[in-house]
Amino acid sequence: MFLDKVMEALKRKFAEKALPMAAETKQFVKEYGHVVLGDITIDKVYGGMKSMIGLVTETSKLDPEEGIRFRGYTIPELREKLPRAVGGFEPLPEGLFLLMLLGEIPSQEEVFAFSQELANRSEVPLHVFKTLDALPVETHPMTQFSIAVLACRTESVFSARYDKGLNKKEYWDATFEDTLNLIAKLPRIASYIYRRTYKNNVQIEPDKSLDWAANFAHMMGYNSLDVKRLMRLYLTIHADHEGGNVSAHATHLVGSALSDAYYSFSAGMNGLAGPLHGLANQEVIKWLFQMQDEIGTKTPTRDQIAAYVKQTLADGKVVPGYGHAVLRKTDPRFSVQQDFYHRYIGQDDLCELVGIVYEVVPPILESTGKIKNPWPNVDAHSGALLVHYGITEYDFYTVLFGVSRSLGVLAQLIWDRALGHPIERPGSITTELMRKKAGL
Repeated sequence: MFLDKVMEALKRKFAEKALPMAAETKQFVKEYGHVVLGDITIDKVYGGMKSMIGLVTETSKLDPEEGIRFRGYTIPELREKLPRAVGGFEPLPEGLFLLMLLGEIPSQEEVFAFSQELANRSEVPLHVFKTLDALPVETHPMTQFSIAVLACRTESVFSARYDKGLNKKEYWDATFEDTLNLIAKLPRIASYIYRRTYKNNVQIEPDKSLDWAANFAHMMGYNSLDVKRLMRLYLTIHADHEGGNVSAHATHLVGSALSDAYYSFSAGMNGLAGPLHGLANQEVIKWLFQMQDEIGTKTPTRDQIAAYVKQTLADGKVVPGYGHAVLRKTDPRFSVQQDFYHRYIGQDDLCELVGIVYEVVPPILESTGKIKNPWPNVDAHSGALLVHYGITEYDFYTVLFGVSRSLGVLAQLIWDRALGHPIERPGSITTELMRKKAGL
């Protein structure tokens, strides 16, 4: 009964914020729709539309200097202000979801109640596990993850209500229910994939007394306090990255066709699985291991690292984990992981290697004159922390990323529904017409 009241209060609070904003936005567009936001040039059209404003995302914004801001708060501020587990230091990702949804820092009581609500919704239908078990065990974990999300679509509240004639003003409510149900189930699904793929399918039952992130670590088979701390931090800092990155944009795009949360999130995960997006965390750790193997030591010198980096570039390859389409300084998510290392670990060969690479790589990349941002992003450090605690199966890392990213993209999907965003349909042009516009 208490949780029912909490969830009704959460919905009511969201409706009080979102529905008036939907009306205000409609009027705003009517009055100011003619205002020009920027110029579209040929190089932007051919350059992946980088920095072209074409989306509205309420949950976060990427600042080139400060990094990601969630509802205006930086990563260090979130680490300080968001509610934590009892006796813990790292923020609870459930609190970040509430912040992205409502635009305000939630109370400790609200977060604990929401965490219990997710636990209550976490039961995964048996057919989802049967679907996974029908796949070859060597199927990439991200493929399994996307398939499992789609298999959960039998539970779609939005689909069921829409088939019965759902009023468009209630789209957000059905999406709200789907979002909470899906987020609740993702740690169980992901841990099942992990145990099936790497641990001989010996499964660990959930512990509903634990928070969302700690229970995820538990079901994967890691019960130390430090791993639970790391999982809370990891699932917080990977949660969102404004609307233009591939996973967020794909979720929004598919959702704009009124596809439900399951279709939309699965689409986002298919984008996250690309090596230029979420799969980069897997590529970083592979590259570090290859460096150690080829140099012949786990603790290479700065000169050896520099030579290896230069050879990587000479071979026409990128240095994984370095560079970012928007950021122009070190990713704060990298920095906060460095702080985690120094705070809780202190000595680890792989983490030390990450730190030395951080000193060596940027000057080399800057010297090429071709790279706008030579600084590390979030992927440059995350794998090393996981390896330290024994989570060495690096082709699973993007699944961890995906569980976290659900918080941001699905919170935004609720906002898309509440604000009545239309189907996304940008125009396109042929090369011939583009050449004509250029006067050729």
